[in-house]
Amino acid sequence: MTTVLHPDSAPSTTDNPPEGSRRLVDGLERVFYDGYWIKTYPVPADSLEAKKKLIDALTRRLFNHTEHGLNIPGTRLNEARNSYQSEENAPRRRVKGAMLAGALFNRAADIFRKLVELQACGIEILSDNPLMRECGKCLLEAMELGRCVMHRSGEEGIDELWGEPFRAFSIPLEDFYESRYIKIGRVLRDIDRISQAMIDNFSGIPAFSDIAGPVLDLATAAKIKTETLRTDADIFDVWARMVTAGERLADLTWQSGPGVDSTPFTYNLSDGQQLIRQGRDLIFYISRARTAMPKSTSEYLERCQNYLSTGQIARLPANLPA
Repeated sequence: MTTVLHPDSAPSTTDNPPEGSRRLVDGLERVFYDGYWIKTYPVPADSLEAKKKLIDALTRRLFNHTEHGLNIPGTRLNEARNSYQSEENAPRRRVKGAMLAGALFNRAADIFRKLVELQACGIEILSDNPLMRECGKCLLEAMELGRCVMHRSGEEGIDELWGEPFRAFSIPLEDFYESRYIKIGRVLRDIDRISQAMIDNFSGIPAFSDIAGPVLDLATAAKIKTETLRTDADIFDVWARMVTAGERLADLTWQSGPGVDSTPFTYNLSDGQQLIRQGRDLIFYISRARTAMPKSTSEYLERCQNYLSTGQIARLPANLPA
């Protein structure tokens, strides 16, 4: 049950509405999750056609954010499965498991397209139709194999992305959209955590004392981007704002001059600049995927604290090419 609050009133930082509350702000509906008022969008009619469009969009989004080489056509599903099952080398088996997940996704999408075509011809498609069951089976297996898949950064997997098409298939669209708002709230929270860690750990270092403004600009732009669909008319301004904010932060150079080197010990400023750019990249990753990356976020916060206390960053393993 959603609660609709006072119309056309700006969200307050002091009220504490129930999770899932709705409110009109400047004529636009927003929903409250995790301390944030998130922009909502109309839910399409719960039909096979609408689910097909949503699953197609989720599948494209998934392949856009995961490691390369996973977009295997559904027609090659048996080949992908045989290759995965016969592989004994553990690292290669992980990659082949990810490729199998991609083939399963595409097979499910192929089935769904045909079901929609049949429905358009006036043929009733019931939930217990064998092709519907096969579609659900493919999506479920792909979701289970999602643990094999890495984000394009190589830092961690994003299991949530692999579960979304199955949820879109198996639950009402209204419930699916609501679950997305919950996840967006978590992303907004993590963007704030990352940006606050950057400010807390770098602003006290004289060479990086001007970091707060550029970081807050990126965080604000990234949160707006996270809640904005690509089909939204505002996406052109929203994306341009985020990219340019990221460029300003990445181009931030350390200050020099009297007083800058008065810290208790010498900081490796090149390391600091690299760490700032890693934070910029992480904010971009989670904002574009609209999905939290808890492992990467936690590790980044630790690297910031370590840099503040030691003046340098630990060497990281080489990740996958972006």
